Amino acid sequence: MTFFGATAFQLVLLRRMADFQPDLADEARRRLGASLADQREANKHWQAMVRSPRSRGALARYRSVLGPPESAERRTIGDLECEALLWPVPLWPDLRFEVLAAPDGAVWNEWLVRAPGAHGPVLDSAADLLPWSATVDEVARAFAPVRPMEGTAPTRWRLAFDAPGGPCVAEFTYGLLQRVSTPGD
Repeated sequence: MTFFGATAFQLVLLRRMADFQPDLADEARRRLGASLADQREANKHWQAMVRSPRSRGALARYRSVLGPPESAERRTIGDLECEALLWPVPLWPDLRFEVLAAPDGAVWNEWLVRAPGAHGPVLDSAADLLPWSATVDEVARAFAPVRPMEGTAPTRWRLAFDAPGGPCVAEFTYGLLQRVSTPGD
């Protein structure tokens, strides 16, 4: 790939999701018209941008890769003020890539969220939690109260909660549900 833009960025997201859902990630990669070599090259390029000593800040990197955000709004989370920026991700038309940035431009969080106005899934039981069907905030609302747990990598989140039928742990990559486990799985 010679140009790093939205398609290459989606390949980077898929690379991490393939750890949990290789078949879904492979199918999505093919929908993007990309080969495994393209995906490896995109990830290599992204990692070089992130780790470069001359690297721009994360927010500037997202703007250069994804272009201007579809929307940006001020948000208050507890005592903290931030800016929430949203970009479309064509693989998931009902989702947006959200970056929460501090007033100084430092990125606090980056993940997939439901697009404004898009309807999320109905989540009544653990059986409704299908891979790639829900975001962290949707699962947290549906099964409140949840207990955030440390993820297994920087782009991963886990939530423990009680669902009809017993306790569960949901795992997410870039904010998108990957799998749900129950004790004994």
